[in-house]
Amino acid sequence: MIPLRQLQLAFMRSPRYERKVREKDFTDLYALEERFWWFTGMREITSVLLASVLPRSGARLILDAGCGTGGMLSWLACFAGRGRVVGIDVVPSALRFCRERRHMHLAQASASHLPFAGSTFDLVTSFDVLVQLPGEGADEQAIREMYRVLRPGGVTFVRVAAYEWMRSGHDAALGTQRRYTLGALIGRMEGAGFKISRATYANTLLLPAAALGRLVLKRVGLVDSGSDVKPLPLKLTWLNRVLAGALESEARILRNPRASLPAGLSAICVAEKPYG
Repeated sequence: MIPLRQLQLAFMRSPRYERKVREKDFTDLYALEERFWWFTGMREITSVLLASVLPRSGARLILDAGCGTGGMLSWLACFAGRGRVVGIDVVPSALRFCRERRHMHLAQASASHLPFAGSTFDLVTSFDVLVQLPGEGADEQAIREMYRVLRPGGVTFVRVAAYEWMRSGHDAALGTQRRYTLGALIGRMEGAGFKISRATYANTLLLPAAALGRLVLKRVGLVDSGSDVKPLPLKLTWLNRVLAGALESEARILRNPRASLPAGLSAICVAEKPYG
């Protein structure tokens, strides 16, 4: 007789199970993206880092390469001005959620094979997408594609999960393929031809607590091993404001254009495609 645990693992590896999990992930993401502390705090950090190199004026054509359920498409409109924000994602159900947000400039495509002509966009963003691209070298291919579709003088914003030693059940749930040090991300960006404008870690203040939760408690089974992107328990909803405040504090530090954070759960590069 096949052990129950073996049957459970076989089911969890099945395409049907993976589709259900991914659908639930996108449903949770759609519900949480507007107010959940991680998203609101990271938007503050993104705003500060982009504002230092990309004033909010004029008309820009922006691409979010791996737009998920479309939360960042709405937010990026403030940098597009009279321009337009375009989103691509490889998952049809993610694009369906984007349409529910009334975004129509969409394409089903992979970040490693962008269906656009070269030198098209003024800004290309990639929020925790490189970490999920399957296949060796797929992240480097995606970075080269971002470089290709940017016009000379255009800007890219890339955020990734940091540190392989922080790998956890969250990564297994989301299909994370790789994590980065900031130095490794900078190396890949420069290798594609980008000139780095800002580079920093983020989610620094919460790193010790996250390390405890992921490396210790989950290993001994005291915390579940699923995705961290899920609603807080009702008795802990007050934490949402506290945790968002920690990221907002980091954003205030990063308003200094020379500032960077020495460690964190995310690594971020803002880079420019040089002229010539």
